[in-house]
Amino acid sequence: MQRENVFWADDDPVQRVTTYIPWTIAKGTGLLKDEVPHQYGIHGVFEDKGHTMKHIREEISARMPRAEETQHLRLPPGVPVIDVWHTSVDQDGQPYEVTRFVMRADMTGLLYDVPVE
Repeated sequence: MQRENVFWADDDPVQRVTTYIPWTIAKGTGLLKDEVPHQYGIHGVFEDKGHTMKHIREEISARMPRAEETQHLRLPPGVPVIDVWHTSVDQDGQPYEVTRFVMRADMTGLLYDVPVE
């Protein structure tokens, strides 16, 4: 299953998010609705289906936007995007969702604060 959202800061679209979820997880859940009917959102649904996030993997790059990204994000000429591919891995070491974030580089900053075990 594929879910798409655009996130805004005031009147500016700042990121387009596409989440890919195996049908075996999405079937029979509220993930098919525009707004996920779970008090903890999409991750609450995953946990209800037995997938607790224990590890993440993110691949991050910067590039010039594709034509449709320029349109969806209302990008001025010359503004690059930050492209983040996020994978959630559960307690059994199984990936259960992949999300792609395409963000305006002129309106985005990334901060990672991760404990080392």
